[in-house]
Amino acid sequence: MNVVIIEKQEIHNGKIVLSDHRAAHIVKILKCREGDSIKFGVLGGKIGTARIISLHGKFPFRVELDGRAESLPPPKEKIDFLLALPRPIMLRRILSQIVALGVQNLHIVNANRVEKSFWDTSLLEQHGYMEHLVQGLEQAVDTIIPEVIFHRRFKPFVEDYLPTIKKRYSDMLVAHPESDATLGSILGSGGGRVLVAVGPEGGWVDYEVAKLQEQGFSVFNIGCRILKVDTAVVNIHGRVMSLFENGR
Repeated sequence: MNVVIIEKQEIHNGKIVLSDHRAAHIVKILKCREGDSIKFGVLGGKIGTARIISLHGKFPFRVELDGRAESLPPPKEKIDFLLALPRPIMLRRILSQIVALGVQNLHIVNANRVEKSFWDTSLLEQHGYMEHLVQGLEQAVDTIIPEVIFHRRFKPFVEDYLPTIKKRYSDMLVAHPESDATLGSILGSGGGRVLVAVGPEGGWVDYEVAKLQEQGFSVFNIGCRILKVDTAVVNIHGRVMSLFENGR
């Protein structure tokens, strides 16, 4: 936890009182004492430094802070992701990772090789996935969560929804191991936003790849090794950022 995330309603006359896992982290992990300063961020708002004005170092933990949030959070990157719904245990990791990486929009869609039972998990409800997004904010010292949208039907997403957003992107790319093209060979030099589609563990089927290509997606591969979805997301994000940094 590199920043303590609070909600706006927890601030009262400039004071913040914590008595949950955040207080325990401040006491047990950060080993703070009265008078110490910590970094905090207001969910959806700014980042600042707060001074610990009182602290109860034994269970039940309680920390009172005094501070102001005045700094803007870091800007989001120009990479968004479209993911076939992964298994819940992997989705938890991905949610925190994409926040830490600065992704602004995440679309999660059904696919032929997605197990139907995955859609029944409570993780897909906001109360289920929010804590994992906040973990990403805490890691990256950010306060702005990405927009996460779930699409339960592939064809309506591609034919009806995707056309309404594709103008936002200078490049739309789909990872597919059967492609001969590399990421560097197909990523344009316009410097605009990029939408990257990553399939389920079994990969996209040919029909899904073809439908994405009809909407303007270009197909690429990231090498001869088949990666897990969470690894592929981080790998591709790093490659795209590297190309951006080198003037692409």
